[in-house]
Amino acid sequence: MTRVKWGQVVSTSKQDHDTATIAVADLTRAEAMVELARLAQTLAQANTAYHRNDTPEISDAAYDALKQRNAAIEARFRELKRADSPSDQVGAVVADGFGKVQHAVRMLSLGNAFSDDDVTDFDERLRKYLGLTADQPLRYTAEPKIDGLSLSLRYEDGVLVQAATRGDGAVGENVTANACTIADIPQRLTGAPAVLEVRGEVYMSHDDFAALNARQADKGAKTFANPRNAAAGSLRQLDAGITAARPLRFFAYAWGALSAPLAATQSGAIARLAELGFATNPLTATCDSPADLIAIYSGIEAQRASLGYDIDGVVYKVDDLALQQRLGFRSTTPRWAIAHKFPAELAWTVLDAIDIQVGRTGALSPVARLVPVTVGGVVVSNATLHNEDYIAGRGGDGQPIRQGRDIRVGDWVQVYRAGDVIPKIKDVDSARRPAGATPYIFPDTCPECGSPAIRDPGDAVRRCTGGMICPAQAVERLKHFVSRAAFDIEGLGAKQVEQFHADGWITTPVDIFTLRARYGQGLQQLKNREGWGAKSADNLFAAIDDKRAIALNRLIYALGIRHVGESSAALLANHYGSWAGFATAMQAAHIGQGPAWDALTSIDGVGAVMATSLITTLQNPSEAASIAALVAQLDVQDAPKIASDSPVSGLTVVFTGTLEKMTRAEAKARAESLGAKVAGSVSAKTDILVAGPGAGSKAAKAEALGIRTMDEDGWLALIGSA
Repeated sequence: MTRVKWGQVVSTSKQDHDTATIAVADLTRAEAMVELARLAQTLAQANTAYHRNDTPEISDAAYDALKQRNAAIEARFRELKRADSPSDQVGAVVADGFGKVQHAVRMLSLGNAFSDDDVTDFDERLRKYLGLTADQPLRYTAEPKIDGLSLSLRYEDGVLVQAATRGDGAVGENVTANACTIADIPQRLTGAPAVLEVRGEVYMSHDDFAALNARQADKGAKTFANPRNAAAGSLRQLDAGITAARPLRFFAYAWGALSAPLAATQSGAIARLAELGFATNPLTATCDSPADLIAIYSGIEAQRASLGYDIDGVVYKVDDLALQQRLGFRSTTPRWAIAHKFPAELAWTVLDAIDIQVGRTGALSPVARLVPVTVGGVVVSNATLHNEDYIAGRGGDGQPIRQGRDIRVGDWVQVYRAGDVIPKIKDVDSARRPAGATPYIFPDTCPECGSPAIRDPGDAVRRCTGGMICPAQAVERLKHFVSRAAFDIEGLGAKQVEQFHADGWITTPVDIFTLRARYGQGLQQLKNREGWGAKSADNLFAAIDDKRAIALNRLIYALGIRHVGESSAALLANHYGSWAGFATAMQAAHIGQGPAWDALTSIDGVGAVMATSLITTLQNPSEAASIAALVAQLDVQDAPKIASDSPVSGLTVVFTGTLEKMTRAEAKARAESLGAKVAGSVSAKTDILVAGPGAGSKAAKAEALGIRTMDEDGWLALIGSA
């Protein structure tokens, strides 16, 4: 299973959040009851989102961690196990709109192994249960764990009569009409038992997934995050015609109800299913020891990116069906099988190419183009390579990283998703490097405009010197200018900026504010462009006019000056108060000396590097002229006066939990207007923590650091707003 992102915490009480952070060994009986209730609710919501709605809310790793925590608490407090315990649940109840199917044999889930030791423990448990010594044979099968949607197919006298999803394990959804549209599923069998219930996984190949998403995007329809979601959403259509148009596949790997045995072994039964016309996985193998299982796991993991479909682990099963029968089942899992999961956020794939992208500050950023692979529930085809040193196997300090192994086109690379968001390259397998692969030579000219790309001493990044003559820098600066924290013009996003720039309508920020005058009337009008009309054009012009009045800090940030972010733009705005004051000070400043320089660098949070960047940019004749033309089109609002005599002036404040008398944005704005600095996390520099219900870990950290903590009423009383 793959769930794509961390979901919203279900319970919002402070006690619930507190129990989530307590180690299982430290929970009291009362805390354990609260935590088991929270876990039951959270996991039930995750199951419904994943199995019934095909809209996963939490990552696979997070889900597994929650289930492990629930099991550990139940093991410690056996008497507290709930009637709705997640340990006893499989999947989710069926959705409205589908007929219900009672499974003749329950469709169960699998226990999980996450390490080699878990695999060895699995073997030892089975031997102990069966009374086998370490030197007695115990054969297993190993097969890839397909990341798709479980499906059960019932044949009677060789005819497909019913297809059902797993549902909650006991009752599934009737999707017979949909299953009949899948080419891999035979509708008639020759030589099969009178009753045969075949079980397997519906999935979508990587190529078919990419083609489906491209078609969806062309139609302006919903695209899918990964092949599993696409397969599940396609199979669970009320209109079988939609399913028929989707490229679904099916692997058979198990069975339910049978009128006669298929074989004496798991491997023999799979071979029999193949003879009957079902697609079975060619990587399925048999082995005789935990060491063999782990070797197969490593081999399959190494092939993961080249399989053409998603897998998230390897399933081990006892091969002898008589032993499977002796071992039997727990409440929701068979004793004789286990899924050895891959690390959720790691995958190996092939580096197809290295491209260079040029950012708004001229930075040349290398991007890895990858053979697509699913990492953490998202299909990854691109990843950052940071800079030329990282590609060469050197860190920022010049010391070797990855034992000095460089990265080359054609290499097998390990991909991970930093913070579950940004794909990055973690390692390279030089043993699998193709013959003839050569070290990557980082360009010393800009690939967009041909200008020299210079790397200054102490800078890890090589930068284009073309400035605004570089089209890539111009477009990226325009995108930054209209971004949410800058001008945030409704209807003018990155896509529109790219198109207008390509057509020569917008080349610098001031062109945005003269757009109506130039393209509002005459032969060439905005309303006549493809995808536009009179109303949408008027709406855009109105949105642009609405942003002519702009806060000083937003304007400073929007200029895209290197090293100047949102918080530093606010610091500058608050210090200088007005655009005239800021611009005059920058023109008067000399790098490294003089009263204007001293005043600039005396601002808490503004150092020599940022100050140099500000002065260099704003004293550049072409930049200064462009900015002056822009400001002439605007009404730049002075920064609000900050009360220096307020009780919180100069203090750092953190808001956490639920605020009931104001929004978080209102609280932040009010605090800043009183001279306080609002931070997002608790640290030793925090002066006050304002904690609403559900404060959780921030409150605990503040208490440990001895930071002054108050509730919302206390805060309002302190600032005189009670």
